[in-house]
Amino acid sequence: MAMPISFNKRIVEKKKEQKRQEKQKRKEERKTNKDSASFEDMIAYVDENGIITDTPPEQKTEPEDK
Repeated sequence: MAMPISFNKRIVEKKKEQKRQEKQKRKEERKTNKDSASFEDMIAYVDENGIITDTPPEQKTEPEDK
């Protein structure tokens, strides 16, 4: 004969299932938002004064000595 499930056991199982579902939802959100933070968005540049900026420095061309 099977033992009946206690009230506390049902509550614990419900909480575990809810956590599992929330974790799965967060996992799926991370997968869909993966493209939003591209590598180019994360690059930072340091200018000649040591200030961090998000724009690349201007390319300076120096004349070559012959």
